[in-house]
Amino acid sequence: MRCFRKRSAIPILGFLIFCLLFMNLYIEDEYVVDEDKRLKEGSTQQQFNSDQYVHTIRDFSNFSSSINVTYRILAGIPVSRKRFLTIGLSSVKRKKGNYLLETIKSVFEQSSYEELKEIAVVVHLAEFDLSWCESIVQDISRKFSHHIIAGRLAIIHTPVQFYPVLEGLKRNYNDPDARVKFRSKQNVDYAYLLNFCANLSDYYLMLEDDVRCSKNFLTAIKKVINSRKGSNWVTLEFSKLGYIGKLYHTYDLPRLAHFLLMFYQEMPCDWLLIHFRSLLAQKEAIRFKPSLFQHMGYYSSYKGAENKLKDDDFEEDSFDIPDNPPSVLSTNMNVFENYDVHKAYSSTEEYFWAKTPSSGDFYHIVFEKPIKISKNKSLHRNRRSPK
Repeated sequence: MRCFRKRSAIPILGFLIFCLLFMNLYIEDEYVVDEDKRLKEGSTQQQFNSDQYVHTIRDFSNFSSSINVTYRILAGIPVSRKRFLTIGLSSVKRKKGNYLLETIKSVFEQSSYEELKEIAVVVHLAEFDLSWCESIVQDISRKFSHHIIAGRLAIIHTPVQFYPVLEGLKRNYNDPDARVKFRSKQNVDYAYLLNFCANLSDYYLMLEDDVRCSKNFLTAIKKVINSRKGSNWVTLEFSKLGYIGKLYHTYDLPRLAHFLLMFYQEMPCDWLLIHFRSLLAQKEAIRFKPSLFQHMGYYSSYKGAENKLKDDDFEEDSFDIPDNPPSVLSTNMNVFENYDVHKAYSSTEEYFWAKTPSSGDFYHIVFEKPIKISKNKSLHRNRRSPK
């Protein structure tokens, strides 16, 4: 978990991002390394070796294509059938503490048997110390062997040969060299994880490796997704901290992976993600309460610094999130600015605002399918109507 420090993003970078994404810019950058024999197949756990690979990234303008990178599958195998949700975790060796196993345990223990059928967990060991990786693989394999055998858990590693230059990078925001290297590598770590998970499920959820989950979080997420049918979104947020609890459509993952790689040395990943969703026309964050994930680590992965950040909106039991079944919404009232009717039918911090409502005005909710309503929760806020 990286401690978040607020700084304003430089306007020049925002302009550069806009130009690169929406102009016909071709960037050719080639990394070529000799390729040895491909890794042995059919084993649930593969040993580290000195194989080398070919990595060629030619056309960054084609953001929908996957990145040509060869992964080492350390445990498990890619899922045989497409799941509803893939949960991605990226982890590195910490100077103090290690919360990865507790995070994996929380994901599985807080999911019902039926929910487990719909999820896949991919752990990216993004550490260049191969002995540490091998030790972690053994620990995970011993503790979660049944999930590995069931195809719910896979562990991957990206060889160091595939990483771009991590030394002598730009010191934006006057960050020290060590922090620049740390956050730049973290962007690449996430990019390769996103790239691997692009075709495993319909949706992708990013967690950090020091997180506790709420009970039946998948059911809560499915409720939210169903309530957003018919609306366009890029990112749904189920925690207000860092890169925790961020949900994407998997068809956006290749573009996001390319985006993180292109600007890996510019700024931290959570800032880049804001630019990414803004460029895809989601201007505001869509965050849901209660939060479904809580940061539990005490020491940061950056130099082992203390990190006591907590999400005060987190609740262990998330069943109170409303279903909000798909509906057609309408009103005859004059809407103030962009506070439209859909914002009242949401579990985010949004609301509908009408100008000078009067007797006889209406707000209609027409369900697309007949349903049995068991509970209705409405919040009303009185404001002086704008002139």
